[in-house]
Amino acid sequence: MAAGQPGVENDRMSDSIADREHLIASVAGVPARLAAAARAASPDPPAPGEWTPSDVVRHLIAVELEVWHPRLAQLAAEDHPRWPWVEPGPWAGEPGASLDRLLEVHAAARGSTVRSLRALDDAGWARSGTHETFGELDAAGLMILAVDHDEEHLGGLGA
Repeated sequence: MAAGQPGVENDRMSDSIADREHLIASVAGVPARLAAAARAASPDPPAPGEWTPSDVVRHLIAVELEVWHPRLAQLAAEDHPRWPWVEPGPWAGEPGASLDRLLEVHAAARGSTVRSLRALDDAGWARSGTHETFGELDAAGLMILAVDHDEEHLGGLGA
């Protein structure tokens, strides 16, 4: 179908919604993959100075709460926010929590991210901000960064 013919815009919208759903599914699938990788990994750091599986999960909780949640909220409410580079350390909440408890906290935080994505309307998905390192990003761009970051840490756990 050529541009300008009836149905082209609907095809693009369908493709866009399918892409969003695929991305949301990728984002939503991380907690189960993280749980499997963290439980399978040695509880000890892989090398001196490296993080334990619990530390990795704590870091991913912090990133969820301190990076993705605020940025998605900004995209839902603000015109073109600006974001600095942020690399949180491990989440400090619930000292002494078991790995299973940390995985629950991460899954709940990621579930909130998924709900935020599902709540974005077309304007929210189209709105963008500027990251000082990555440049202009919309919600999909932010979540692609989130999944890439997750993959990096999953790889460190041997997943």
